[in-house]
Amino acid sequence: MFTGIITAIGKIQRVQPLAGDLRLTIDAGTLGVDDLAIGDSIAVSGPCLTVVAIEANSFLVDASQETLRCTVGLEVGAEVNLEKSLRLADRLGGHLVSGHVDGVGEVLAFQRVGESWLLRVRVPDELAIYVARKGSIAINGVSLTVNEVAQTMFEVNLIPHTLDVTTLKHLKAGQGVNLEVDMIARYVERILGTSNTVRES
Repeated sequence: MFTGIITAIGKIQRVQPLAGDLRLTIDAGTLGVDDLAIGDSIAVSGPCLTVVAIEANSFLVDASQETLRCTVGLEVGAEVNLEKSLRLADRLGGHLVSGHVDGVGEVLAFQRVGESWLLRVRVPDELAIYVARKGSIAINGVSLTVNEVAQTMFEVNLIPHTLDVTTLKHLKAGQGVNLEVDMIARYVERILGTSNTVRES
């Protein structure tokens, strides 16, 4: 479990094929590896990946075919947002993030508005139902609040601090982003959908 509050920016140093999957070597940057252990979970620009090895200030993780199918930005040289998994005693500064990316959205606009930046994203049709005004969403692992929603488009506001400490500052129109919808919205939709099915049968 994560909060969507990014603690460091890393960089993918190496990508190795691994029986259909990929093994990524990631420079941990200021995240550090001193307190990392094999088996730890780290959110890497959204997806939760498991540490399988540690080298100097780098760690290795395996990305499965399913992870690769529903995410973007895991290529050599890419900067990635990093967050260690949440401990029960930690402060929940963002929202509850599982690290299970739901799909890839498309950046429609990224423009400055006063001191902040407006980010407009198109979501896949099947995810639109889970996005609500003033609700939470994770973009490339970053916890954000939805400001506006219109059909399959939503907008968020990015303050300068968020841009300083994440890779979102590099976004451009037409670029793909990893999206994780609010887990509460997922469960509510499932419960309501199941209830409707039961009533109709």
